[in-house]
Amino acid sequence: MSTGRPLPAGPHRTGRPAGRTYPGLAVELGSARTRVWVPGRGAVLDVPTVTFAGAGGASYPVRRGAIVDPEGAARMLHRLLAHRVPRGTRPLIALAVPVLGGVEHRAAALTALRVLRPRRVLTVPAARAAAIGAAAELAGPLLVVDVGAHLTEVSLLDDGAVVNAYRTLLGTSDIAAGTAHHDLVDAATGMVTDMFRTERTPLSAAALRRGVLLTGGGALRPETARALGERLRAPVRAVPSPHTAAVRGAATVLVSARARRSAACPPYGTRADDTPL
Repeated sequence: MSTGRPLPAGPHRTGRPAGRTYPGLAVELGSARTRVWVPGRGAVLDVPTVTFAGAGGASYPVRRGAIVDPEGAARMLHRLLAHRVPRGTRPLIALAVPVLGGVEHRAAALTALRVLRPRRVLTVPAARAAAIGAAAELAGPLLVVDVGAHLTEVSLLDDGAVVNAYRTLLGTSDIAAGTAHHDLVDAATGMVTDMFRTERTPLSAAALRRGVLLTGGGALRPETARALGERLRAPVRAVPSPHTAAVRGAATVLVSARARRSAACPPYGTRADDTPL
């Protein structure tokens, strides 16, 4: 998908000399694929998440949704993206992260992204990013099931904010390793059921009545939505192009953040709400 052309830079007033602009990148560091989206241009990278270190052969810096090798991830990002950022500029980055990745994931991601010398990094929960990428209505409760290659997350959103989430270290890649497709659906169903039983507010029930938003690479299989709907006895909708929904949503967050900010960017390493990490 790469073309070798420099990434386009969008205007951002920072008090620097007139004409200085900063590119914007939406990034998803997945266990199986690394995707980069540029607002106004679309996908510029969709490649396996793999790097190489000397004679050691291929190395996989992200496993089961966790960045296990930040330095390896940094080498990969430098190889794929450093030459695409216009010289003398520092990109604004929106990073889609697993909902339950925690502080450790964000810290490892920021370590890896440092090679791109970003002015600011926004981290966006993947469930929220996918809902935004699907142009879903965020007002009120929304249940998002994200079936990735190595990880499945079930998230309950309320007005766009994650209020509850479950995860299992199981994904579509496990089907090739012997896990049956119905086992993956059963795992997602079990997490939704557990959430429904333990949630002490009516949010989960309202979200289930509204219907489930299915995203991630697993949503590319029509039988996933059908089987999940049958087990939950609720409508299940697979989002358009579900494997890129999160990175597309992160790009939308990036555009909104740049539109809001006319002053200098805050320090390197911030969440989507611009509070320091």
